[in-house]
Order: sequence, then structure tokens, then C-alpha cells
Amino acid sequence: MSSKTDVQVSPQADADMRRLGRGARNAVLDFVRRVREDRTNRSLLLRPLRRVGSNGTLYTAVVDEQLMALLLETEGTHFAVLAIRYGPQVYEVLKGIQVEVNQVSGGIELIDPTQVTANVVILAEHSSKASDEASQVPEDAPARSGAVTLSSLASIEGQVPLRLPVPLFAKHDDETLIRLGLIASLLPSVRRLTNEDQLLALVEQNIPQLSKEVLLYLYDGKDPEQVREQVTRLWEAPEAVDPADWARAARRPVSQVSTEDPAVLAALGEGFEAWRLFLHPEQQRLATTDFKGSAKVTGGPGTGKTVVALHRVRHLVSKLPPGHTKPVLLTTFNPNLAADLKQRLDSLGGRELLARVDIKSVDQLAREVVVQDPHARIGRPIDDNAVRDHWFAVRIEAGEDEFDPEFLDAEWKHVILAQGLGNLRAYLRADRDGRGGQLQRPQRIRIWNLVEALTERLVRVGQVTWAQLASQAADIEHHRMARVEEQAHYKDEHGGVDLIHREASSGMWLKPRYRHIVVDEAQDLSASHWRMLRAMVAPLANDIFLVGDAHQRIYAHRVVLGRYGILTKGRSSRRLTLNYRTSRQILGSARGLIEGEQFDDLDEGRDSLDGYRSVLSGLGPQYYRSPDWVSEQRTIAELLRDRFEQHGTPWEAMAVSVPDRDSVTQLATTLSRSGIPATEIGPDGPKGREGVRIGTMFRFKGLEFQRVFLAGVAAGLFPDQRVEQYRHVDPKRYQSELQRARSLLFVAATRARDELIISWNGRPSSFLPPDAVARAITRSPGDLADGPSSSSAA
Repeated sequence: MSSKTDVQVSPQADADMRRLGRGARNAVLDFVRRVREDRTNRSLLLRPLRRVGSNGTLYTAVVDEQLMALLLETEGTHFAVLAIRYGPQVYEVLKGIQVEVNQVSGGIELIDPTQVTANVVILAEHSSKASDEASQVPEDAPARSGAVTLSSLASIEGQVPLRLPVPLFAKHDDETLIRLGLIASLLPSVRRLTNEDQLLALVEQNIPQLSKEVLLYLYDGKDPEQVREQVTRLWEAPEAVDPADWARAARRPVSQVSTEDPAVLAALGEGFEAWRLFLHPEQQRLATTDFKGSAKVTGGPGTGKTVVALHRVRHLVSKLPPGHTKPVLLTTFNPNLAADLKQRLDSLGGRELLARVDIKSVDQLAREVVVQDPHARIGRPIDDNAVRDHWFAVRIEAGEDEFDPEFLDAEWKHVILAQGLGNLRAYLRADRDGRGGQLQRPQRIRIWNLVEALTERLVRVGQVTWAQLASQAADIEHHRMARVEEQAHYKDEHGGVDLIHREASSGMWLKPRYRHIVVDEAQDLSASHWRMLRAMVAPLANDIFLVGDAHQRIYAHRVVLGRYGILTKGRSSRRLTLNYRTSRQILGSARGLIEGEQFDDLDEGRDSLDGYRSVLSGLGPQYYRSPDWVSEQRTIAELLRDRFEQHGTPWEAMAVSVPDRDSVTQLATTLSRSGIPATEIGPDGPKGREGVRIGTMFRFKGLEFQRVFLAGVAAGLFPDQRVEQYRHVDPKRYQSELQRARSLLFVAATRARDELIISWNGRPSSFLPPDAVARAITRSPGDLADGPSSSSAA
């Protein structure tokens, strides 16, 4: 007789599946299905290994002809897939895996001694042997009881002391490491580590995430108290951990990457990355915590902010009463990012979740609001290039030569429209804090006249800017919210009775547009956007949840959220610091691009990348110089072909950023002549499904690739030579433009997972570190080395 069994997949088993490939993942998921349906199925070949704790039993099972699994059974009806292995001695390997309950997180964790021995211990022994050969112990050294110390050897007259390598974590005893969260089974290997190469070899193995973080934080110079605050505290189980209670350990979220949720299981089967399903404990808390009002999550690239936003949406929807409306808004700045959010939310929760969520870019939302209003003036939206052309025309007609189009457009967007200034008197009194350059009364009058001339010109040609739409939408929503509040106040005065005749006459639809709003890439929204969003939701618990990073601000939308009634100070503001995408080597170089700059926290405070780190390791960035743009393009083509032919990287997994649209066309032509398929990254994402992705750095926002090429990183382009004109006449604007250019490079560089290549022709950008420039490889097309390891310059 068959019996239904609860089966989950652990984070480390999921990592095994991803390492072994799609075929293994499909086999394991079929295996999970068979265990769920009938654990007595003889084809599973369940074989007990040993009892663990007071209520657990370890089993091995056959997945398919090549794969076996290590399982934990608890409560008689609950199985956890802990590990997947293959090979001639697979049973012995699974039998030797060490499994335990972490004393900090309470999660089930494991260590595979065969992996550690093969990749770490041998490396440590090689280092020790080399040290021994370099300095031998004298034959006449006196016999000692216990260990030979460095001081005793140094005291031998006339002999050179033996230079034994000092273990990396010698100053931390076992108890300290375990209390910080290190799994006890790792201690013997950790004690043999003496250099960074050995440490990185260890953390690259499929060892528990908490152990990785503890070791890397300590290695990076944090003391145990700092590690306890920045790492351990986040992983602590909410209740006391009983190491013998394996049933409770198996039920904890840190032990699971999947659940009985069919949508989650389907996502896992389609290769939805584990870190998008299994949340870091801090991410999990942020996604599910109830806040008294608004909340803000900041963090560097790759820290999972978007993942937190998606899980936050799912949590908010789970708390809704039954219905068919969409009271939750998920929005972001870019339309193609909004499309990506919709796809990912579908993978996370399916149609049932999507049915309760409104997903669109903030500009699409603003246009909808304006179109729905019968009194609004509607025109055809135009992009920034078209707006700049109109500013040129208006300046010429007015004979204006003091203010350039970029300044006028920014003043209009970030002062006049941002503050909803409807007349000259309001503009003359307006605060321009952070805008740089003092404007006298006559100058403000001239600017206002130019703005009026521009708006009249747009009306004549039937056009409207996106900034105008956002401002109109904000005004419309504020008026709507005022009527909602007025109606609520009227009902309170009359004892809370529903006055049908009044509500019908004023519109029974009068209520806040949304119950909850979740914002991704918050740093790119303008003040008008925030005015609109604030008016779309009542200021109640869990009203606005936003994620962003000022270090990635590539538009000039500097906003202080508190000024728009979005209060996120204290415990309502959190930071994420662990990068899940980029290697430590690439991340370190990318941080150097913005070194020395000061960034805000999307409010009145300061933000930094202190504690921002990765647990991944890989190649360091590589730098190439060329005499001209034609040569640089040919070098890029050869490097791309090398990665495709020699390293098997798919064309679609590689991307090249270029300075401008013309360069996109030129490089695409060069690649095509070289037989390399390529497709442009447009406003809605890549235009084609196949080929190397090419686009400006602005198009790289929100994307990620296995290998990234930053081309044309040259003087005069980064920063743009036009920025130099502001150095003395408007120092604040000069610094702002420099910071934006640095952020643009930072964003593009952190799109890389495995490899980052930076190239230029002529003189390099001043943003690049001098030591990297000095080591750059000068290549003439045709003399490319065989692979990245031979051409690495860092």
C-alpha cells in the first residue's frame, strides 16, 4: 500500500544539482516525485545508514543509473534530500559524509571529506612540503616534549630559524569559531589553512553558507564581536537549538530550498537559481517582517535586493483577504526590468500570485493615471533626446546663452516638477538644496519663462515628457487621496454610517489605489514618482517597501524620501552586504571605481559599502589597450571567439558595453564580419534571443552575464569631456556628474559573474586604477593568447 511522504530539497543538494547539470536536476526531481508518491517503491533502493540524534535516520537511495542521494528521514513521513553524488565509489562517498545540526542556525549542514581532501588538504600539504624544503630543522636540534616552537628554533645558535606558516585562524579557538556558526566538521580542515589560496579553495566547495561567511569575515579583518553582529546574529534560530532534535532542524527554513508549494517546485525544476528560492536569513526576515509604516532595504549589486522584493510581494499577497482585485503594486523605473519582475514573480508564485499584483514601470503607471483622468491633458510621450532638441530650439528663440539644455531640463525636472511648483511666485521661493550654483531672482525669472516657452511648444506639437506625466499623475493622485480622506472624515463625523447617496455621487471607487507598494531600483525614481506613489497608498502598516542602492544611481534623481512622507529611519531601514553574483576579485576592482565618493542612503543619511563582500572566487579583471577604436573592436572579437571556442561560453552569456549608440552599430558590424552573432540590448531587453549582447552601460542595468566586456573606457568618454566645463563654473554639478559616471561604470562592472574585461583605445579613463593601467596588455589583432589564464593582467 502506497503512502504519501513529505520530501524537501536542502540548499546543498540543490547546489549539487546545479553543479551536475540539467540532466541530474531532472533526474533528482523525478526521484523526489517518486519518493513523495510511494516511499516503499523498490526501485528507490532505500538503504539505512545510521541513526542521528533522537529522531533522525540517514538513508542512501538510487536516483538513476549514475546518481545516488543521501536522505534524512524524520517523523516517519518526512524526507530531506541532503546530497547528490555519482561515481564508482558513490555509496562509500555518501556513507562518509558528515552531517550535523548547526548550533547557531539550527539547520542541517554537511561536509563531504572527499571534496575537502581533494581540493583543500592536498593544497595545504603541498604548501607545508614547500616550506619544509625551504628550511630544514638542524640535525642537532635538542629533543623537545610537545610541539616545536618558532622561538625554540630561533634560539639555536648559528642556525636559521625554521619559518613555519602560521595558520590563518590560529588566534581563534574552536569554541569561538563554533559559536560564530562554523560547522564543527570543518574544524580539522580550517586548522590547516595558512594562506588565501587555501581558504578560497575551501569556500569554493559546497560547504554551508554560514561557515563561508564566518571564515571570510574573519579573514577580512573582522573581530569575533563584529562577525557575531554582522553574520551570526542574522542566522540565529528564533528559539534554542537542540542538536539532538533533527526533526525540528529539518523543518527550519535554513534547511530547505523547496517546499510543498507546487509553484516553487516547478520553478526549481526550470532552473530558477537557488538563491532566489532559499533566502539568506536576513533576507527572509526582511521579506516577512511587519513594519509600522514604510521600510527600506539598501545594499550593493548582487546582494539579492530584488529577490527580497519579490518574496515581500508574495508575503503581502498571502495576507490579503480573498478577492479578485490587485491591491499590491510592484514597480520599478525601467520597462524591461518590470517585464523581468513579472516573469520572476510568475516563477515564484504562478498565476494565482500574479492575479493579485499590479506590475508595471513607474512611468507606465503615471501615464495610466493621466489617461484615466478626464481633465488631464494628454500628449505623445517623447524621450530625453527629443526633449533636449526642444530645449535647444527654445534657447535659440529666446536668445539665451547662459543656461545649457542639460541644466534647464534638470532644473525643470528636479526642482519645478519635483516640487509641483505651479507658478513663478512658488519657484522664486523654492528650495534648490543640492542643485549647485546660486540663482538670483532675475535668473529664476528667465528660467521660468524658458520653461513656460517649452511647455507651450510641447502643447503645440501634441507631445509630453515622461517627467510631465509623472508630475501630473502625482497631482491627480494627491487630489484623489484628499477626497478619500475628506469622505472618511465625513463618515466619522456621522457615526461611521455608510452614506450611500453621498458616496454614489462622489464615486464609490474613492479609496486608496493600492494597499501595499513594493519598489525595486528605488534610487532611479524621481521626486515626482515618489509624490505619486505616496498618494497611492494610505500611510498605514506595510504601506511602501523599497529596495535600492545609491551607488548604482545612473540618473540624476537625488531624492530625500522623508520629504515626501516616506519615513524609513531606525529599524525600518536595513542593509544587505553579501554579494551572490560577482567574484571577490571582480568586486574588489569594481569598488575601486567609486572609491572616495560619498553616497546617500536614499534619504538624509550616508551609505557605504562597508562589509560588502562576496563568498565567490574567480579570475581578476583583465585590461587591454589598443591604439584606436578599430583595433579595439577586433581585439574584442578575438577575445569573444576565444571564450566561445576554447572555454565553451555561449554567445548569449557574454555582453559588451560601449560608450554610445553609434558604437553599438559599429561593434555589431565588426562582430558580424568576424562570424560572431550579436544582438542589441534595447529598452525592453535584448532584441534577439541569440548572440553576444551589445549595449550602452545604461542598458546593462538589472542584467547579469557570465563574461562582461567594458569597451571604450577611455579619457574623454568616462567621464564625458563635456563634464570638464563645469569644473570651475559649477563645482557641485561637476562632482555630481563625475559621481554619476563612476556609478555607471560600477553598475556595468558588477554585471559580471565569472570574468570582467576592460578595454580602451588612446588614453585610459582617469577612473581606472594606475596599477591596472600599468599592467594592461597591448594587443594587435591576431596575437591573442590561448586563454584567460595566460592573458590575465590582474
